[in-house]
This record gives sequence, structure tokens and C-alpha cells, in this order.
Amino acid sequence: MAFGSFNHHRQQPLMADINVTPMVDVMLVLLVIFILSAPIFTHAIQLELPRAPAAAAAQKPAASVTLAIDAKGAVFWNDAAVTPAALEARLSETAAQAAQPELQLRADKDTRYEVVAQVMAAAQSKGLSKLSFITDPNKEKK
Repeated sequence: MAFGSFNHHRQQPLMADINVTPMVDVMLVLLVIFILSAPIFTHAIQLELPRAPAAAAAQKPAASVTLAIDAKGAVFWNDAAVTPAALEARLSETAAQAAQPELQLRADKDTRYEVVAQVMAAAQSKGLSKLSFITDPNKEKK
């Protein structure tokens, strides 16, 4: 037979190939663990966004519109309170202008991000692309 013989005294030839199957198994298990645990670590970040030590922009656009959102979620267009329907109408009017003004978004520190995201989505859906965030600079305590 070709599979072997009954002669146990004959020495078997050494195997020169490396068995990589265990290494591949370990790497696949590590990959699965990493894929499952990566989303868990991304949600553990605590952020407080409103302050930034950024310098003022060097050049100002020809026109700008200030959108302010207070802590309760009320939206103000150039310091005048607007309803969501009026905001949509004003965004449409602004997008129809030949030279679109820059939207300067000011949001209170305690404003829900959902409200900010809705205002940004409304501006984008109307075709407005120039959006900037206004923050208060860090002030050193004396």
C-alpha cells in the first residue's frame, strides 16, 4: 500500500512546510472581536463643543445671515424669532439669490444637537452651502 508500511523502524522524513492554519484562525477571531468591539468604544466620548480658540475669519463675505438657536430650540433669523415654516421660506428665498450669503450658525451650549442638525439639513436641502459656526473664544481667568 502507498499509505504506509508496517516497518516502524524506518525514520519518517521531516515536514518542511509551515502550518499556517492556526495563525489564520487566531487572526480571524481577533478580527471578529475588533469588529464587534469598535462601535462600543466610539460612543464613550464626552464632548462639550461650544468654546473654541479660533481666530476670526480674515475675509468676510458680502452678505451674511445669522441663525441663532437658543437652549429651548427656538430659531432666530437675524435676531428675529421664526417658526419652522417661516425658516423654510426664508431659506428658499436666500437660496434663490444670485450671490448666496453665508449662514452664520450660533447655537447655545445646551441646545440639542438634533435641532442644529435639522437647521443644517434644511439649509442644505434648499441649496445653501456656505455655513459657518460661531463660537465664543476661550477667555482666560485673571
